Amino acid sequence: MSEETVAGDKLVVANATKYYDTKSGPLHAVDNFSMSVAEGEFTCVVGPSGCGKTTLLWSMAGLHSLSGGTVTLDGEPVTGPHPQIGMVFQEANLLPWRNLLKNIQLPFEIKGEKPDDGRIEQLLDRVGLSGFGSKFPRELSGGMQQRAAIVRALSFNPSVLLMDEPFGALDAFTRDEMNLLVEEIWLETRKTIVFITHNIAEAVFLSDRVFVMSSRPGRLAKIFDIPFARPRSLDLLATKEVFDLVNEIKAEIEHAPSQSAQVESERAAKELVEEDRAHG
Repeated sequence: MSEETVAGDKLVVANATKYYDTKSGPLHAVDNFSMSVAEGEFTCVVGPSGCGKTTLLWSMAGLHSLSGGTVTLDGEPVTGPHPQIGMVFQEANLLPWRNLLKNIQLPFEIKGEKPDDGRIEQLLDRVGLSGFGSKFPRELSGGMQQRAAIVRALSFNPSVLLMDEPFGALDAFTRDEMNLLVEEIWLETRKTIVFITHNIAEAVFLSDRVFVMSSRPGRLAKIFDIPFARPRSLDLLATKEVFDLVNEIKAEIEHAPSQSAQVESERAAKELVEEDRAHG
């Protein structure tokens, strides 16, 4: 299943396929996956564990090369880390020997550029970390570390933000707080965001569209448009409309066949046809 690219698309994945070389042979992680994300759109990608969501996102970031297919940003191929793409990982990945401010300034050091101190201070204030610049990671809670990771990803003002299950390790209360914060930041900045999550309710709450991946090798199974107006409050999650949509997406994930299952089904069907023919 593919998605047609239209004018105004910011980030486009076309027929992405990824194989990993392993000791036991090639591992087919992603197969012929296509998606397009419009300028300023917030999209989420969900799917069963091991379906290739992270592989897909890292390929969008230019951190993994594809075995086939392309990723383009504003029509230009993404073949490596890109200055217009920010990334928030599953773990905050703050260097323990650097304080919070030095961790946030790291992307500028890597690029050999002067840190945008004004923007960094503004972002720290926005996420409630103003005054914590001299603190070390061990002195910060998990939620505070992830807030710092978001500031680091936004510090150089990328046009695209990729987020790889950034709140999966947080408690439910902190996760709700972070989801509200991310929506608020998105409403303020209108960054193009692709957000990977296992949490379907989180995907529905945050996104404009939800892309569902099949089990490995990950393929595009279905796209769900999210109809709820913004800004959204946590009360939305208690409504019947969200409950029904979450269950519909969950059912799609559970029943989306993997490529191997489809191949096996087609092989079995072919054998039955041949057997029928043989018995005339």
